[in-house]
Amino acid sequence: MKCPFCASSDSRVVDTREVGDAIRRRRECQDCEQRYTTYEQVAKVTLLIVKRDGRREPFDRQKLFEGIWKACAKRPISSQQIESMVTSIESELYTLSKSEVPSRVLGEMVMDRLRQLDDVAYVRFASVYRSFADLDAFQREVEHLTERPPDERCVQRPSASTSETDTRGGGAESETNDTHIN
Repeated sequence: MKCPFCASSDSRVVDTREVGDAIRRRRECQDCEQRYTTYEQVAKVTLLIVKRDGRREPFDRQKLFEGIWKACAKRPISSQQIESMVTSIESELYTLSKSEVPSRVLGEMVMDRLRQLDDVAYVRFASVYRSFADLDAFQREVEHLTERPPDERCVQRPSASTSETDTRGGGAESETNDTHIN
């Protein structure tokens, strides 16, 4: 490891800590005595998403987060829940052990999780993802959703401490209660 200050490769590790899925190391240069931080992380295989038209794009975690975020707009779903969903989907994609994954597979993963989390967010995402040709196709999807037994329909309801406004933009995180319609 070269020192960013003097380019010497003679350094010692002062401190090591795990940070998420990486290892943080504080180092001290033996020549100039400056300290600096390095991070070690497992190099992941480049994952490509194969679009419907055949184009290939690198998997973009931020793009996935933003798409789910839009579907969940003004719903009582915290950014922590969305982040957890994105992490779960990303992990599942990498466990497929494929370098290319059809966008259809990714879309279905998102829809499965949104269907369990919030019916409205699910319908919003499905309306964009499935590109419904007409109102009848959209109505069939909603009917399919409402055909589920009442105890399987998930509705997010704000807790007593959650206000009607969307607090995801920078305020305190709101807590949500998962309840089922009976």
